[in-house]
Amino acid sequence: GYGRIVNVASIAGKEGNPTASAYSASKAAVIGLTKSLGKELAKDGVTINAVTPATIETPILEQVSPAHIAYMRSKIPMERFGTVDEAASLICWLASRECSFSTGAVFDLSGGRATY
Repeated sequence: GYGRIVNVASIAGKEGNPTASAYSASKAAVIGLTKSLGKELAKDGVTINAVTPATIETPILEQVSPAHIAYMRSKIPMERFGTVDEAASLICWLASRECSFSTGAVFDLSGGRATY
């Protein structure tokens, strides 16, 4: 009678990323799953939402060329990457009892990059 599910997709699932079609398609599938299950479980007290982050500042960026980092940052109107704390804060709220009337929703964490 109660539950919270928070899926982590990607802005790539909404917009697609060049040279990452499989990744973008898999993240789009997470968004579709979230929307479908949100409707299926809406009356059961279980909410299911998704977060679609753009690039988050993590150590994995050490593996990326400076040119590609500049390209990724250029897509974000805030001109910076998200932080782990920003992502955690949104996810924690979505998993809380306070988030009781959102289900099947997709929450962008993109610094303005999302186009819809």
